[in-house]
Amino acid sequence: MTESLSLTTAVLLGLLGSAHCIGMCGGIAATMAMGPQHTRVPNLIGYNMGRLISYALAGALVGSIGILVKDSTLAIVLRTLAGLLLITMGLYVAQWWKGLVHVEKLGSKLWSVIRPATSKLLPVKNVKQALLLGFFWGWLPCGLVYSTLIWAATAQDALQSSSLMFAFGIGTLPAMLTTGLLAKQVKTLLANRNVQHLAGLLIILFGFYTIPFQAIISL
Repeated sequence: MTESLSLTTAVLLGLLGSAHCIGMCGGIAATMAMGPQHTRVPNLIGYNMGRLISYALAGALVGSIGILVKDSTLAIVLRTLAGLLLITMGLYVAQWWKGLVHVEKLGSKLWSVIRPATSKLLPVKNVKQALLLGFFWGWLPCGLVYSTLIWAATAQDALQSSSLMFAFGIGTLPAMLTTGLLAKQVKTLLANRNVQHLAGLLIILFGFYTIPFQAIISL
């Protein structure tokens, strides 16, 4: 299990799922580049750091739950669910099937509570506002985050799960940072069908790799 729960894998998940990140968070990231020249980069960095902090916190929460319920069967169930969600994510990124939108609706109630706080932070005028906006925006219902979060939860350790989610966030940075500064070019690249298919296929393969088929059969 520890082989699949690596920081490198977490970074790759974020990197490969970047096309989805652009759709979910790209618009907000792009607004960071619309202010005065001297505030664009600091605000964009602040926004993304806020996102990463929220991912790390979510990872710590699910990891803490795992500590309370350290059960091998639960770990198998979580890994299987994470693998299935990753496969769904891959199909979505590749534009082969969009069933993931139904999974994202699960977090709509939580987002309805958080969203009013985000509106008060717009337009962003300083790094503090950008950091807070990123922190709140990190809780936006997102199938990629959900699947990665469940995958990270199988570590059943708060620190490790938190580290995995932070690493995942780092993987999303190249696309999110360049989107804020080179929005048109990045969107054109990620809209390329070959790029979408390759990224989606790699996520699907990792989804199958994540599912512990041998452990399931032995139950």
